[in-house]
Amino acid sequence: MIDTICYYQKEHPQVKFSKFIKENPRGKNHESLEREKLVEIVAYCIMPTHLHLLLKQLKENGISIFTGNVLNSYTRYFNIKHRRKGPLWEGRSKKILVETEEQLLHLTRYIHLNPVTAYLVGKPEEWLASSYREYLLCIHEEDKICNYKDMLDISPSYYRKFVEEGIFYQKELANIKKLIYEP
Repeated sequence: MIDTICYYQKEHPQVKFSKFIKENPRGKNHESLEREKLVEIVAYCIMPTHLHLLLKQLKENGISIFTGNVLNSYTRYFNIKHRRKGPLWEGRSKKILVETEEQLLHLTRYIHLNPVTAYLVGKPEEWLASSYREYLLCIHEEDKICNYKDMLDISPSYYRKFVEEGIFYQKELANIKKLIYEP
């Protein structure tokens, strides 16, 4: 899924995804850098049953094109691999317009705490299918997928503290959400 996200971030792929992935794992395709991006990936978290993407749109309809390509591509891959047919994703995606830096910061924390809230890991840095480690500078620059530097002015130590302070609160909200009936 991470490779799919990297591939479809750019406009007009010039090679098939299967060839791209063999030659350029993790989006390290220098030729693709010449293509214009549809979106900038600000944060992500890939969960077992769904994914969270925080995106900055760079081209008109960029988010719609990007998400359609990513979800359709992954569905085809999954269906072929597991010899199945039909849709893979349930429901519609939720789109939220982020208007302030504070809102953006809280949204990144929500995304990065998802695996902790779901009791899949004890600490967010233990979940490798997330951009949290990028925010903490725990991975090499060439392996980074996200670009948030021009949107968030935060240090890794501040961000770690900010995220860890929200663990209990987010777990409580998740428990309350389970109790609410929504027809």
